[in-house]
Amino acid sequence: MADESSPETNPAPQPNGEDTSPAIGLISQYVKDLSFENPSAPAAFQWQSAPQIDVQFNIAAEGVGDNLFEVTLKIDVTSKADEGTAFVIELQYAGLFGVRNVPEDQLQPFFLAEAPRILFPFARRIVADAVRDGGFPPLLLEPVDFHGLFMQQVQAAQDEGQSEASAPVGQA
Repeated sequence: MADESSPETNPAPQPNGEDTSPAIGLISQYVKDLSFENPSAPAAFQWQSAPQIDVQFNIAAEGVGDNLFEVTLKIDVTSKADEGTAFVIELQYAGLFGVRNVPEDQLQPFFLAEAPRILFPFARRIVADAVRDGGFPPLLLEPVDFHGLFMQQVQAAQDEGQSEASAPVGQA
């Protein structure tokens, strides 16, 4: 008869019940900085030309304590028409994440792809509300594939590393 308490079926208990499985959790999220400028008001409300909207994203992650990391999603939006700048909005929306037992090589993919995906819907609403409160129709930002963007950056870095590795060094 086989022993039913083999290590394969019943893993050894951890000392003091300590959980050693990897985990990342969102502790808090918040507006870190918000700026809305309406430099051409009230004239901008009478402009007839269609605005050109420029949206830029930037993501930063930094350690702020033991097993605590702040991920900041920065969104800059500029609306320009033929007559001038209608509005400019700058938002830094951040999340505080607790990390436990996660391998170092897994942190960057989480902080640059998954964390912004979690934060984006809330930042999107803040941008829409600020633009509406500034007197313009709400600006609904299109969803962003942060994972796809991260993978493009990884591929570009690998391609750059390969071209540097194959480039001749010095002169023969």
